[in-house]
Amino acid sequence: MTKKNAKDSGSGNATIAQNKRARHEYSIEERFEAGIALQGWEVKALRAGRISLTESYAIVRGGEIFLFGAQITPLISASTHVVADDRRTRKLLLHRGEIDRLIGKVERDGYTLIPLALYWKSGKVKLDLALAKGKQAHDKRQTEKDRDWAREKQRTMRQHNRAA
Repeated sequence: MTKKNAKDSGSGNATIAQNKRARHEYSIEERFEAGIALQGWEVKALRAGRISLTESYAIVRGGEIFLFGAQITPLISASTHVVADDRRTRKLLLHRGEIDRLIGKVERDGYTLIPLALYWKSGKVKLDLALAKGKQAHDKRQTEKDRDWAREKQRTMRQHNRAA
């Protein structure tokens, strides 16, 4: 095992992919850590960083939660007898209490389940899943204004501290 692979599968949280658009498009209420059921070729592709989470979301089917729309591009060196479906629906692994709570929020309160990040934890792939509500256009503008104001305030404070 090389040093890079030892670092990735070690106890540290090495991020595989992030969904940067999710924080802009959704107001995040709560976050959950979920395992994900993968096939062997998918794990190899993840080690190479060949995943896109931008258009993915989680859906509820039959009392279970599945990741839908995540694209894991297979490696060229994948086995010839494996038929690789890069956008297949993957099962998310959560505790029953968490699943029941999420199902209730999604079905009754109109929340959406959005993946925020995919990372290694103790040699296993984990998904950072968020319970979120979609933002309206005016909410997005307000968030951007708040961010700009905080940045300007920080800049002014730094200049003030340097002058003193």
